Amino acid sequence: MMLRRDGDGGHRHGRDRRAEVVPAPAGRARFTGDAPAVAVVGGGIAGIAAATLLAERGARVTLHESEEGLGGRLAGWPTRLADGTTVTMSRGFHAFFRQYYNLRGLLRRVDPGLGSLTRLPDYPLRHSSGLRDGFARVPRTPPLSALGFVALSPTFGPGDLVRMNPRAALGLLDVRVPEVYERLDGISATDFLHRIRFPEAAHHLAFEVFSRSFFADPRELSAAELALMFHIYFLGSAEGLIFDVPREPFPAALWDPLHRYLEGHGVDVRTRTPVREVRPLPEGGAVLTTDDLTTRYDALVLALDSGGLRHLVAASPELGDADWRDRIARLRTAPPFLVSRLWLDRPVAHDRPGFLGTSGYGPLDNVSVLDRWEGEAARWARRRRGSVVELHAYAVAPDADRAAVQAETLGQLHRVYPETRSARLLDERHEWRADCPMFPVGGYRDRPGVRSPDPTVTVAGDMVRTGLPVALMERAATSGFLAANALLERWGVRGQTLWTVPRAGRSAVLRRLAALAD
Repeated sequence: MMLRRDGDGGHRHGRDRRAEVVPAPAGRARFTGDAPAVAVVGGGIAGIAAATLLAERGARVTLHESEEGLGGRLAGWPTRLADGTTVTMSRGFHAFFRQYYNLRGLLRRVDPGLGSLTRLPDYPLRHSSGLRDGFARVPRTPPLSALGFVALSPTFGPGDLVRMNPRAALGLLDVRVPEVYERLDGISATDFLHRIRFPEAAHHLAFEVFSRSFFADPRELSAAELALMFHIYFLGSAEGLIFDVPREPFPAALWDPLHRYLEGHGVDVRTRTPVREVRPLPEGGAVLTTDDLTTRYDALVLALDSGGLRHLVAASPELGDADWRDRIARLRTAPPFLVSRLWLDRPVAHDRPGFLGTSGYGPLDNVSVLDRWEGEAARWARRRRGSVVELHAYAVAPDADRAAVQAETLGQLHRVYPETRSARLLDERHEWRADCPMFPVGGYRDRPGVRSPDPTVTVAGDMVRTGLPVALMERAATSGFLAANALLERWGVRGQTLWTVPRAGRSAVLRRLAALAD
């Protein structure tokens, strides 16, 4: 995969001037004559990205989604509260970082100025010991970003840098993909931080909060994913850790407009239509079976979560080859997580941030005050003179008593924001899910790439190997575009140009220092 530096135009749309461009596969502008029929299986970010690009190039696209609406793990649905108000429930807060170039490019199809997003002023963190941290004052340009974090963070004492193992830490100065997986996929994020002798307070307050954003206990998370995150947010990008959030619930802000955009480009969007089996054809393409229909397509994009992909491949014995199928079967799903949304009869204190990452508060991983930034929640809060608060608990033990976890998470909210103890709970929703990908120690080799053994079948999703420094929602969007690009290239049609943070350490000096660790 060839990349080049951003050059003169890299600041467009606010991109880091050192962002790298992934050139689009060359070809004619779009299909002419009889265009191929392509099925995209999965209507999350990855599937929407793939369907968008294929439809823009003139392919005849059918998008299959098993749920009622698009959005995948960012979907939303209506629910009626006890007071008669209809509101939108979802699977919770997601941060749209400025480094998410390809996701933001997808959203710009329907919102060129990204007016549907609003910036939160900080990424504040709080530990039960009383330590607090944040990133608003940290410089964004590497290496000042990392140095600023160390200088400004209360978790770094005067002797902490002296006690660190510099040789073990040097590799963080030049993170490359896929080399970082070759070096660090064999140890856990926790063991890696211990190897560096990273200060224990910073370990718990900062990096544990970030690692749990992968919905995993850092003792089981691959250190390669942690190092990649360090590169994306600290030393590889000048975008920093400031992020945006949608001004309205996910369907209204994002997915309903993109649904209309897809249909305007001829996409047949079939929600509540799970695909049960895929049967490849000798001449290429495949037959898809749903509950109601069996349909032939010229190509497929499998844009499912890891569990959904495992299930569909297991139900499709002719799909792929033995090695590919075995690797798919070994994909793991992260432990369950909880999203609790609470409608309270009074506001939280006026100085509470819209989002707070927490550590040391039992199962509670973060707190969002939705009425600080989401319009629907703000309107309800004004009418009722209350507040809408959301709590997340990640990596919950599969055999945990869920009612007890919900109660403890609420109790920890009362510790974090004591004024909520006296608030009356007007309504509540608790959403339990277990469908996020797991990135365990040693698991990288089993993750699929965009291309499958069948050239007419591609794979997309946030667990897919892209060869680029992307993660989470940005990996989903990027893989979706790459999956579409791979198909378009076969047909001689121009693909989508993509962007990424640099694929190597940003500074030549730091890259030379990193070489000392070898």
